[in-house]
Amino acid sequence: MIYVGVTGWGDHDILYSQVPAHQKLAVYSEHFPVVEVDSSFYAIQPQKNYEKWLHDTPEGFRFVVKAYQEMTGHRRGEGTFDSKEELFAAYRHSIEPMRVSGRLGAILCQFPPWFDCTREHVAVLRDMKRRLSDLPLALEFRHQSWFHNGMREKTLQFMKEEQWIHSVCDEPQAGDGSIPIVPVATSETATLIRFHGRNTAGWQRQGRTREEWRKVRCLYKYSERELREWIPLIQKLTKASDNVYILFNNNSAGDAVPNAKQLIELLNLDQTDRLAAKQLDLFD
Repeated sequence: MIYVGVTGWGDHDILYSQVPAHQKLAVYSEHFPVVEVDSSFYAIQPQKNYEKWLHDTPEGFRFVVKAYQEMTGHRRGEGTFDSKEELFAAYRHSIEPMRVSGRLGAILCQFPPWFDCTREHVAVLRDMKRRLSDLPLALEFRHQSWFHNGMREKTLQFMKEEQWIHSVCDEPQAGDGSIPIVPVATSETATLIRFHGRNTAGWQRQGRTREEWRKVRCLYKYSERELREWIPLIQKLTKASDNVYILFNNNSAGDAVPNAKQLIELLNLDQTDRLAAKQLDLFD
């Protein structure tokens, strides 16, 4: 089954007309059957947040939840927890409503650009998989060493053996801090596809403040030709995995929603059985 959506639900103004923030996810679920939760990357969310998000969406709706940044090494220096055991226990507790619901598509473990292919980092991946072995973990790299210089097949085989869901990326090819498109499923359960855009000049942070970088990093609009190139790849992945979750992250200029809807049309997908019923305005 194919699920197409975008990353986050708060910033897509094209979907909302004077909708309060607390109602935006419910409206979002009238358009797409999956969303990526980004707030979980910046802080471990309280269970009540997950419970609300589940309540606001229909049974057929799925969530891809980003792993907390301290778990994936984005947060350098002193951590907020005294030990790894405490860190992972807190995260596991927070995500429990999602796990119990059966609507958790994947936990996205996105590692930073400096997380290269070394024995030490392979050990980090094994440790994370062991600590969260009963959860659907998706793995996304940001350093090309995992797929270059003869490592591609070894990396994919490792992911299959460890039962990682592959996060396949379409992103700028900007040196070490990016990975090529590797359209291979490593799990029969699921595959994740994330469209980051192809803005090579904006992908790297060099010389920019963090705020400036975030504005241009995913500034890109996919053409119909570029999306059509993905159709045979998506079809191939659907034969290898039960579920394929496709998320557009190219929203610096609001292009994620239009591109996601365009891909749905190109794939001739009917997702209505997984969407919330649209609310009628009695005064229209």
